[in-house]
Amino acid sequence: MQQYLLTVFEPTGGVIEPDALATIMKDVEAVDQEMHDAGVWVFSGGLHPPTAATVLRPQDGDVLMTDGPYIEGKEHVGGFSIIQADDLDTALEWGRKLAGATTLPIEVRPFRPGGDD
Repeated sequence: MQQYLLTVFEPTGGVIEPDALATIMKDVEAVDQEMHDAGVWVFSGGLHPPTAATVLRPQDGDVLMTDGPYIEGKEHVGGFSIIQADDLDTALEWGRKLAGATTLPIEVRPFRPGGDD
């Protein structure tokens, strides 16, 4: 089976009302449970905002460390799921379900061969 990364993109600086967030979280938990039940779920996680990031850059034979996101932008990676699926169409269907639950864009990308699959 091929593994796929389902990346959740969130708007930077956006604030969701508590009631809307509660509904989204309930819907995401339902999709996660469906992934578990279907045997496609491998791993998933949510991320702190980009302000919590530390970037390490190689520079002149050393590594420079800076606080903050790698790139400033209107969107950032807010979380992800790793699934295993028979084919891209199946992975895209899981991506559709996750997009519906999160109300956010989801990027579906296959892992290169040679991993621990």
